[in-house]
Amino acid sequence: MAGRFPLYADADIRGPFIKALKSAGWDVVRAIDELIEGAEDPPHFQRAAEQGRVLVSNDSDQEAIAHQWYEERRDFAGLIVWRQDLYRTMTTKELLEALEELAQQDAPFTPYPVVRIWPKR
Repeated sequence: MAGRFPLYADADIRGPFIKALKSAGWDVVRAIDELIEGAEDPPHFQRAAEQGRVLVSNDSDQEAIAHQWYEERRDFAGLIVWRQDLYRTMTTKELLEALEELAQQDAPFTPYPVVRIWPKR
C-alpha cells in the first residue's frame, strides 16, 4: 500500500536533507539521537530494523549489511541508499522528490528491500 514510511537517517545524511524531510512531514529519527556519536554501522542498522524504520544512508557499508540481512532472511523495513558523491549533483529537493516517488509505490521495498537513488538527468 502506498504511503510514507518511517525513516532512520544514518549519521552520514546531511542536515539540510533531514530538515527538508521533517518540514515535508516525514517521520524521521536521526542516528545521532539514537546511539552515541561514532557508533559503528551494524548497531544503527539493527536499531532501524527494530523500530520498523527504513534506513536512509549513502554508506556502502550499510548496503553490505542490508544485503547480508537479506541473504540471511532477517527482517528489516528497507534501505534507501545513494552514493555520497551524488550530493554534488543532486539537490535536497531532488532527493526529497525521490523519496516522495517511492512513497507513491505500493511496495517499493519488494521484492528486494534495497532501493538506490540516482539523478534523473
